[in-house]
Amino acid sequence: MASTLVDGGASHSRHNAKLAKRTAAWRPGILPFLIPLVILLFFSLWSYTPTDSPLAWLITIAWALPVPGVLVSVQGFILIRRRARKTHLMTPPAPVEQDFLIVLVPTIGRHDTYPALERSVLSYVEHLPKWFPYMRVDVLTEEGCEATERIDTLAASHPLIRVVTVPKAYQTKNGTRFKARANNYAHELRIDEGEALENVWVLHMDDDTGVGPDTAASLSQFINRQRRATPDEVKHMAQGILTYPRENAVSLFTWFADAIRPADDIARFRAFTGLGTPAAGVHGELLVLRASIEAEIGWDFGPKEIVEDARLALTFCRRYPGRSDWFNGRCYGASPANAKDFIKQRERWAWGLVALCFNRKVPLRYRWFLTICVTSWILGPLQHVGAILIMGWLIGDLNTSPVTQSVVVLWSISFAYVIWAYWEGLRLNAIASANGRRKWWEPFAVLLMLPLFSLLEGLGGFKGFLKFLRREENKFVVIAKPA
Repeated sequence: MASTLVDGGASHSRHNAKLAKRTAAWRPGILPFLIPLVILLFFSLWSYTPTDSPLAWLITIAWALPVPGVLVSVQGFILIRRRARKTHLMTPPAPVEQDFLIVLVPTIGRHDTYPALERSVLSYVEHLPKWFPYMRVDVLTEEGCEATERIDTLAASHPLIRVVTVPKAYQTKNGTRFKARANNYAHELRIDEGEALENVWVLHMDDDTGVGPDTAASLSQFINRQRRATPDEVKHMAQGILTYPRENAVSLFTWFADAIRPADDIARFRAFTGLGTPAAGVHGELLVLRASIEAEIGWDFGPKEIVEDARLALTFCRRYPGRSDWFNGRCYGASPANAKDFIKQRERWAWGLVALCFNRKVPLRYRWFLTICVTSWILGPLQHVGAILIMGWLIGDLNTSPVTQSVVVLWSISFAYVIWAYWEGLRLNAIASANGRRKWWEPFAVLLMLPLFSLLEGLGGFKGFLKFLRREENKFVVIAKPA
């Protein structure tokens, strides 16, 4: 008996050591934020020259807008650092014996998206069953899609894979289209099959986003934790980290540009979703939701909805405040193949998010923060000193100071956060890659290209905003997915 207890204690200690090491690697650094902040504060306060010109007022507005989002994001990565220090209190991952997991993978089913779909689906059946003995992978396709035969062949290769085909004639009550329509069909099917239950979880994934052993272990920890939670603490939704391994990237440039996304997950999404109310929205990858809750909300948001994940999150905020969480698991996606696809992707997101910000069906108290973030995104290029200098040179006013000196402090905080986000985001993507680390020159290259990244993000956002103003018909643009 004593020997068993010693062995068990040693095993638990080894687990804690491994967990601590893994968590430490993902713990966001604070110096990449503090060092730029000190430098920027010194420079901006030293160079400030009072002015009340029209350009100064434009600068004041553009530089003040990002502050609420930045402060929330800083809170998010501080929360992760605090959690990392409590690793020894975490429950070891264990197989989920009392719940059923359904991995839902919607795909447009084109030949240029199939290689990424195959990579992703095979990762689910390889890594998830160890922790989820009761599970299934549903590949959600449209009737008559290009790659039907290849998808059917993939499903036949493993007993856990099932193809769910949305009939062309299928229509929702509110006329919802695109991915939300497909998701709604799957949710209605689960209701018909008696799977819309409290102990059934739906893991929403994109068709280019895979998982690894760490994903499965972290997800099992979250779901098992809900079994032990009190009724006041239990959660119904959770989101993990989206990363981009180097080997999934076709373009080094877009891989650098997408460093911002995992940083957003450990900052802004961690703060809102992790504290129970996903008012900043969620992304459609590594989003786990109780089937019973999804059955109550559904996906029938109407024909103009193209950011169904963000709309779902805001509806969840209203119905289940305090019931969402964040978990330290990662999934593995792929950056757009080129700058053109990068802009096209951002354009669709902005188009849908702007429409959501103006959607009066969602109470203002749930969309005001998202509205600030989207506005700041669209005006992103104006927040960079280089863009302001060019604008000042064109109008003959080279004074780039805002109306009041306090705004330069806010700008310093915002710009320091942007530097932190790309620095840490690149680190997270590198950790998720096969070699597990950055090359020495890559962080500096990313920082040098920040003005260009800001321009591309802002261009995509502004094009989406223009399409909204023109009342153009919404289109769910799906870019080619790298294998």
